[in-house]
Amino acid sequence: MTDSTHGRLVVSRATLDDWRVVTGWAADEGWNPGLVDAPSFFAQDPEGFFVGRVDGELVSAVSVVNYGERYAFLGFYLVRPGLRGKGFGLATWRAGLAHAGDRTVGLDGVPDQQDNYRRSGFTWKHGTLRYLGRLTAVDVPDRYVRPVEAAGFKALMAYDSACVPADRPRFLESWLAAPGHRALARIVDGRLTGYGVIRPGRDARRVGPLFADTRADAEALLDALAVDADGTPVAIDVPENNPEAVALAEARGMKPTFDTARMYTGPVRDFTQERVFGVTTLELG
Repeated sequence: MTDSTHGRLVVSRATLDDWRVVTGWAADEGWNPGLVDAPSFFAQDPEGFFVGRVDGELVSAVSVVNYGERYAFLGFYLVRPGLRGKGFGLATWRAGLAHAGDRTVGLDGVPDQQDNYRRSGFTWKHGTLRYLGRLTAVDVPDRYVRPVEAAGFKALMAYDSACVPADRPRFLESWLAAPGHRALARIVDGRLTGYGVIRPGRDARRVGPLFADTRADAEALLDALAVDADGTPVAIDVPENNPEAVALAEARGMKPTFDTARMYTGPVRDFTQERVFGVTTLELG
């Protein structure tokens, strides 16, 4: 993946410091990345982050994070403005995909890249809409909503694994405890019925994931998470194949501002898509 020729692209694995630069690029694209996402991203697969350099200067990036033996997720496919159309992105993309091996790869693709993804073997599964709005905290909190510690990590891990196409224990452990992240669970009669996380972003607070058995569970969690927003804008990425999730966002006065498509290169294991009221991140799935 290296080439020492002057003026040629050199692709290598990224460091956390590299990724903080890449996160800034994502902010410039209007993606509203979380302020402290990078360590949690690296927790799952620290080898899954790639950057391209020309004469030592960062010019391109992609992440391909492996989850177990069957699934990987691609994100952060970026080339700096002014340097696009030179093949830097494609070379970085190929290095990242090689890391996935024969795993099925998923991604959330922006509209202007979806045809390129199709040509690379990705198939459209469903749309995802980013909803944005100011949420009003309820006067009387739901008595079943509690800090996630009350559920226990084992139960949270099992619930999370049922809502995504792969197990991700290292990521989840880091995500729940990251600075500025607030995580809540809904526990009814001793049973976990959903959980959600809110975190600081560049342009708005971001909710993700928001996983719940029912709309009522998701609504209670979202209302409780709104307390942390304190009236500032909140963004949540809602899968269009869950009509109850779309209805909840719209009932809270949130408006769609950004859309992507979930795409896969092959089959993924079954998961309870009707529980997904907000995806964790568009960058990591």
